Amino acid sequence: MVDTGSFDGPSQPLAPSGQDRRTGQVPTQTATLMQGSGLRRNRLGVFGVAFFVIAAVAPMAAIVGGSPVVFATVGPGTPAVFLLAALLFAVFSVGYVTMSRHITNAGGFVAYIARGLGARAGAAAAGVTVLCYVSLLCGLLSQYGVFAEQLLSVRLGLDVPREIILLLSIILVTALTARGVDMSLRVLGVLVTIEVLTFVVLDLAILGDGGGTSGASLAGFDPGNVFNAGLGVAFLFAFACFTGFEATVVFSEEAKTPRRTIPRAAYLSIAFIGIFYAFTTWCLSNAAGLDAVQQQAGDKLATGTFVPDLAGEYVGGWFVTLLDVLVVTSFLAMLIGFANMFARYLFALGRAGVLPASLGRTTARNGTPAVAAIAIGVMEILVLTGFELAGADPIGITFFWLLALGTVALIAVLVLTCVAMLAFFSRTEVEESAWQTKAAPAIALIGFATVLYLAIANYDILGGTGAGKWLLLGIPLCAAAGWARATVKRSVDFSTDLSSGTP
Repeated sequence: MVDTGSFDGPSQPLAPSGQDRRTGQVPTQTATLMQGSGLRRNRLGVFGVAFFVIAAVAPMAAIVGGSPVVFATVGPGTPAVFLLAALLFAVFSVGYVTMSRHITNAGGFVAYIARGLGARAGAAAAGVTVLCYVSLLCGLLSQYGVFAEQLLSVRLGLDVPREIILLLSIILVTALTARGVDMSLRVLGVLVTIEVLTFVVLDLAILGDGGGTSGASLAGFDPGNVFNAGLGVAFLFAFACFTGFEATVVFSEEAKTPRRTIPRAAYLSIAFIGIFYAFTTWCLSNAAGLDAVQQQAGDKLATGTFVPDLAGEYVGGWFVTLLDVLVVTSFLAMLIGFANMFARYLFALGRAGVLPASLGRTTARNGTPAVAAIAIGVMEILVLTGFELAGADPIGITFFWLLALGTVALIAVLVLTCVAMLAFFSRTEVEESAWQTKAAPAIALIGFATVLYLAIANYDILGGTGAGKWLLLGIPLCAAAGWARATVKRSVDFSTDLSSGTP
């Protein structure tokens, strides 16, 4: 049986490093961590961390909602685009995994930036990261509310207001996050497994029918079908399907033997996500026909029926109903994964002194950042209420504006992380090769900087149209606020490393 590091129930906290075996006394800093300011260690194995990453990228929602946009821009080259996006993250992970051996901190990439470029740069990145995850969570919640309302109305005949669905869902996700990773992981394990198996059924049905209209052709991987005018935009949307990858860093403090678990979880997640996206979109491309897939996907973008129509054709009408249900549960799994990750981010920032100290506290019973989880729920309610009072369309405005802002903010943080890795390795003696410490981070920097340029240049296509463009100002403003916070408050410190029990 695969060990996720969590399904077998809560593990007992290990005696912290530095404890006197005769008296049981521990150093002051370590004792503080035990008394409600530290996450519970040794909770998650490789598959446990990977589940949070996969849940956060929401395979079902990404394929049904995201892949048609990529198909509409690059056509049969879509599978190769997903592989290219996975390759970029894999190259980035070479340097990130190497640096992870020197850092075990729930502060995610912010902790890496602070280690490489200093506390003020880390605090600036923290401001952008908070903006990123608030935007993504609220945008995804808005889209989820529409899908859930339609599901209840069309399939079950229940007329439940979208606002009530959102409120109840926020309460549910907040409660699961505050309860701890054990409960969240059980829920995610079931939902993600069902998502993946559903697409396995669809893929096998297409292959069993001779590979679809194009007969399992590999022509979609030809360079001419990949490197065309739509590649830049297609790559942006494919990149958006990898958001949530940072969970591999954020859960490092709760991982078993993080110096082994985190690298394995990172590579496992990237490999699974990349191969899953590429293989499934390859099957869908052949099912629709290589010559027709771009046109079909484009024509059905507004209705969102591209994948469901193919599913109905190759499996049956009952399968379309199942997809409708699983798209909603996929969103719910994604929200649970993101909320757990973001709660640990806020915890780490509260502990570091960037945000209020109350956020940097955990429950004495199970070491969960419950205060941070509740804070996220409150922020979601406030942001979504603001858009509702303004009369914003939940998809055309709230979702697209916030998704565009969150995506650009995330790319900016990744660019800064690459710079931090290069700076860290330039002054730190390590035994690893030049490929791990110089070449891979430099290639990733060029790749992510290019993606950032494409994101800003094509911001209208991402969804930040009209007044939505002004939201981009939030990125430098949040960065400036973080920088100012660390400048005024000299005690801001991202150096806590629980791998040794001391800062």
